[in-house]
Amino acid sequence: MQHRITRRDFVGGMLVSTTLSAFATLPSASAQASSSDHFVSPPLRTGMRGSHPGAFEAAHALRDGTLQEKEIKDTGEVYDLIVVGGGLSGLSAAHFFRKYAGADKTVLIIENHDDFGGHAKRNQFSVNGHDLVLNGGTLEIESPQRYNQWASMILSDIGVDIEAYKKENTKTGKTYEDMGLQAGLFFNQEGWQRDYLMRKSQNQAEDHWRFVSASALKAAPLTDKAREDLIRLVNSKQPDYLAGKSFSEKKKLLATKSYKEYLLNVANIDPAAAAIFQKAAAGVFCVGADALPALFAWAMGYPGFSGLGLGELPEGLLSDLQGGQHGRQKDSEETVHFPDGNATLARLLVAHLVPESTKARSQDDMGLASFDYTKLDQPGKPVRIRLGTLALNVAHDGTPETAETVSVLCAPAGEEAPRQISKVRGKQVVLACWNMIIPYMVPTLPAAQKEALACAVKGPIAYVNVALKNWRAFKKLGVSEISCPGMFFEDVQLAEPASLGGLKAPTDPEKPIVVRMIKTFGMPGLSKRDQHRAGRSVLLGLTFEQFEHEIRQQLQRILGPGGFDADRDIAAITVNRWPHGYAYTYNSLYDPLDWVFTETSDRPCVKARQPFGRIAIANSDAGASPHTDAAFEQAHRAVVELLERQTFPFVSAAPGASTL
Repeated sequence: MQHRITRRDFVGGMLVSTTLSAFATLPSASAQASSSDHFVSPPLRTGMRGSHPGAFEAAHALRDGTLQEKEIKDTGEVYDLIVVGGGLSGLSAAHFFRKYAGADKTVLIIENHDDFGGHAKRNQFSVNGHDLVLNGGTLEIESPQRYNQWASMILSDIGVDIEAYKKENTKTGKTYEDMGLQAGLFFNQEGWQRDYLMRKSQNQAEDHWRFVSASALKAAPLTDKAREDLIRLVNSKQPDYLAGKSFSEKKKLLATKSYKEYLLNVANIDPAAAAIFQKAAAGVFCVGADALPALFAWAMGYPGFSGLGLGELPEGLLSDLQGGQHGRQKDSEETVHFPDGNATLARLLVAHLVPESTKARSQDDMGLASFDYTKLDQPGKPVRIRLGTLALNVAHDGTPETAETVSVLCAPAGEEAPRQISKVRGKQVVLACWNMIIPYMVPTLPAAQKEALACAVKGPIAYVNVALKNWRAFKKLGVSEISCPGMFFEDVQLAEPASLGGLKAPTDPEKPIVVRMIKTFGMPGLSKRDQHRAGRSVLLGLTFEQFEHEIRQQLQRILGPGGFDADRDIAAITVNRWPHGYAYTYNSLYDPLDWVFTETSDRPCVKARQPFGRIAIANSDAGASPHTDAAFEQAHRAVVELLERQTFPFVSAAPGASTL
């Protein structure tokens, strides 16, 4: 494997000059597009993406106190609303504000990345004439029937038609199933004696769980005890491992014991068998089974609990409680995954907010829609999206109680020592950025609120998308997704077979496709927050070259027996690096039980999202949930708080019920 894609990018199947990297330091995407004939649309940019170079350097300097104060240029711009953060929460806040306050109101959205959408990023490739896309972050509309009035309103307003989309994908959605492809589990030599890809049995009547089935274990590189323990674990008829304890005692024990500890010390599973589950939920929680409460594993249907007599989680309030488990106590069966994940929602929002930026309007249009980034930040337009820009300081022009405007100081996001700082003003401000930066951005906040904001330590994760020239090896090996608990990437998955309008799902193994590889950064032995902090440091220290090396060797080891050749078959690589990834969700191993299982106002997310004069806070951190509906709901709450204060200025700024 001598071939490398390092120090250059493949964009649209063609080699692109490394001078593109210089774009990251320009003031905005509009400036980039208008100043260079070599502008490449952000979704087409490969290499290191996500929190890409040029998106965070000024923020780190602000955090470290090394940002030098430069000349401040007052632009004279005044907006009815300034939104800091152009992710789904920020875009929806702009939408709600104009819906309620009037379409004539002016809004400036400030975003530090070179693309809109926040974590809802689109990765796009063109390989041998085939257009391919995949999500670079936010994956899906999870449990759409659980979306409340305000979150559902956004979907309706921007033209999302879930039933039409499901109908469109009825046939292609079963592509892998019709080919006989199954989930696989890769035992690597370092952890299980030899490299071996175990394909789950196609017999659905057989005892199984996700990537494990009883009959498939016969040839697995396991001791007899480990094999027998796994067969026992996935058996539909489990013994009661907590016999003699009451229902309440069982629930509390599971809430305060990790899934790893439960498997090893309660279910008495062999360590070699238990190790298979260490990263099974890491793609959801950004930590392994060592930091996953056993009660969460039970709620998610993980094996080992059927004999405990715990029944089912009830529908109702707990089903939609933000903050618990992974942001929702109980999921529904239905999820909706667009080809580029929830980037489709971000693109629909931008099409509504800045219609000049694209000719696309409908859900189907978004499959192949292109956006003109020069039109996102145009003088005189009611909504402007300013990319590549970081808000450094947000301060009332007077006291929070009496000020009529708020000043926002901005600089290019990629400059640790900005050449110039610009000032814009807003009559109101929504902070739809990450909670952890807000205390640095708004130093006048009350100390208790700053402390609560700092509790939202996001989970680091990397979504790596690899464009392949064909996927014959997957077909030959009979797998569509592979769990790799002992390797660098814990999951390797063929892109979901999803079509949208003119963008058609790959259905021919001889043709190109995108493979998703997921890497989390758990650090067993630490608390969940400390694991996130330590893992973030590791992620930021990894170079693109290191990622590429791991991608090539892992795919070669897994798929080589199916004829895969990394040098020949890899067309392009996009590493979506998210050091600040999923919103922190409360965990009963480390946080008070009331934070996890009730809606108590003592939760840090509630204390952190208090309005401050003309400043309100909207983001997924404010709901302690990584889900898209939480981002929408928190945006609605923030806008309502501002408009209620504007309507009734004699009332103190305090959160209340959404009445608009």
